[in-house]
Amino acid sequence: MAAAYEFTVTVRAQYLADQSEPERSTFVFAYAVTIKNTGQIPAQLISRHWVITDGNNHIDEVRGLGVVGHQPLLEPGQAFEYTSGATLATPQGSMRGEYFCVAQDGEQFQAVIPEFVLSLPRTLH
Repeated sequence: MAAAYEFTVTVRAQYLADQSEPERSTFVFAYAVTIKNTGQIPAQLISRHWVITDGNNHIDEVRGLGVVGHQPLLEPGQAFEYTSGATLATPQGSMRGEYFCVAQDGEQFQAVIPEFVLSLPRTLH
């Protein structure tokens, strides 16, 4: 049986070579996030918390309301997708975090954003 309060989060990341400037230690990544209400009760994403770590173990934390200007209300089985980006000073790093959500009945819960890697694509020689 599914949990009453649950959002499942998946992320796909890619390196944006055309927006990056490696000679200036600027590496730009895009990531596409899918948030799906896998619970049994409608719920709304209220805010986000990201922990962004670069290859030098420098950590940036980002907090804010909603995602890309939205606070989506998701019915059970419904998903919301968006794309955003991050800039690192190193060619690799990682991101993780959580979304803070409120269910239609007032219950508060967190949706974990599993850690994912930001890295330049591997090249074969």
